[in-house]
Amino acid sequence: MDAGETVIIDYGMGNLRSVENALRAVGGSPVIRRDPDALRGAARCILPGVGAFGDAMANLRRSGMDRAIGDAARSGTPVLGLCLGLQLLFGSSEEFGLHEGLGLIPGRVRKFDLPGLRVPHVGWNQVESLQADPLLSGTSEGAYFYFVHSYYVEPESDSDVLAWTDYGCRFCSIARRGSVWGAQFHPEKSQEAGRRLLRNFLALGKTGASGVPA
Repeated sequence: MDAGETVIIDYGMGNLRSVENALRAVGGSPVIRRDPDALRGAARCILPGVGAFGDAMANLRRSGMDRAIGDAARSGTPVLGLCLGLQLLFGSSEEFGLHEGLGLIPGRVRKFDLPGLRVPHVGWNQVESLQADPLLSGTSEGAYFYFVHSYYVEPESDSDVLAWTDYGCRFCSIARRGSVWGAQFHPEKSQEAGRRLLRNFLALGKTGASGVPA
């Protein structure tokens, strides 16, 4: 069971109940919160997401959650972005125009340009981890996770890439900078591999210096 409160951030666009149920299934006691103040005392927080990047950022700014997420990350609180939540952690996105993101991981979000391949990328695909990390502890190399996305993240630095996945091109499927992690797939739909990743996240504690941009 997780120590301290795990907050699932509600900004009107996430698959909240699916993530909540998955966390409870692995021993967590998550709470869903809309109030930015809830992040101040959180042991860790999760930013899920389904939908358009621009709309999501508008909702986060309207509620003040954008600042609260940044403050939590910079204080060393573990933050995990899932699917759209991963993309929101980056500096910008080209989805339906150019939109500014949270800027916690330097880089941008780009659309797949894959002649002959279906977009969105939907279904099971393998994750190739590049470096050891507590989020991936006990996860077998080449494990399969469930993806649904038309855009992918492109970190400025390869040092922020924990894992790659191949779908017509090699794209970053797990990123990390300091206390901020993000996964392009849906762990809550990824059976045992996804449960392992969520269990690992629940075991994370505050890291102190976060390493994320100020």
